[in-house]
Amino acid sequence: MLLILEPNTDLDSEGHRQLMDYLARLPNIEARIHQVHGAEQTLTEVYLVGDTSALSIADMQALPTVEQVVRISEEYRILGRHDPRQASLEFVYNGVRFSQDELHVFAGLCAVDTPQHVELMMRALQEQGQVCTRMGAYKPRTSPYSFQGHGKACLPWVFELAGKYGIRVIAMEVTHESHIREIREALQATGNPTGVMLQIGTRNTQNFELLKAVGREPEMPVLLKRGFGITLEESLNAAEYLASEGNSRVVFGLRGMKSNMGDPHRNFVDFAQVPVVRRLTRMPVCIDPSHSVGSRDRAPDGLLDVMHVTAQGVIAGANMVLVDFHPAPEKALVDGPQALHLDELAPFLQDVSVAREAYLRRVALQQGKC
Repeated sequence: MLLILEPNTDLDSEGHRQLMDYLARLPNIEARIHQVHGAEQTLTEVYLVGDTSALSIADMQALPTVEQVVRISEEYRILGRHDPRQASLEFVYNGVRFSQDELHVFAGLCAVDTPQHVELMMRALQEQGQVCTRMGAYKPRTSPYSFQGHGKACLPWVFELAGKYGIRVIAMEVTHESHIREIREALQATGNPTGVMLQIGTRNTQNFELLKAVGREPEMPVLLKRGFGITLEESLNAAEYLASEGNSRVVFGLRGMKSNMGDPHRNFVDFAQVPVVRRLTRMPVCIDPSHSVGSRDRAPDGLLDVMHVTAQGVIAGANMVLVDFHPAPEKALVDGPQALHLDELAPFLQDVSVAREAYLRRVALQQGKC
């Protein structure tokens, strides 16, 4: 059962204390509090975990500070959209707002290689007015002999360069609980010049101990990629692991399914599920066109396949784009063949804007506003 409290409920107020005292006396039921911090108000939700079948919705509705009561049967208890009136999950991290109403582009290096390349990438982003990027320090690879990333050794200069060029959020994959500690320590050592969105890659979507560890991280938001060989439902339940541990600031990433049905693309593009995830859950949705396409092939119309696939996701309502760029793709240590050149950054961002405008016009047309 879900209790949605009155907007901006003060957790130290007498009414809230009375509510929690009452809930604490319910036998075999645990009350978990989750807050959604929006731009204008804070919404507080209380999840009652246990056998709530005997609880009356009317009785719970009458409790102090309670505005709405929803009986939950779906598995995605925290992240799910159980009622059309529920607000989407919204959070502000290091000055950047994430929700199902926003769109951010995270263009950058799939794998950090040299300080020179990182600086060139971040300078290009600053010139285009971008404040987000992707930088891979830890890289899980199929072959044990492939480059595994520079790890914690590169974190200080990556973070310092991010601060120099005004990058506020870096999407960075972690594959082990120790990586969270290393990132936190490096941020503190460099004076917190930027922020990190912890990324859980497709190979670790069902690494449940890692999910729990990241879910217990109180500060940094999470980008969880869909598992490439499991169902959408299984991947959404993986996201719920994060929220159940306390971190509901989750962005769900679609990155293509591992199937030869998508050939010659690297993965079978699953961006038609952008509206599905937005309907089933309240999470912002990210698309990863680089790992879906896996090449720099260009269509007869002159547009890159990556741009076409990106437009498909954005025009369907995506809220974040994770895309590979590199100053010298031929020298990239990971996924060079799919990385775009820096001189393609401006056209790519312009194309994203065109697709976003088309999406907003489609929404307005549906709502009868144009």
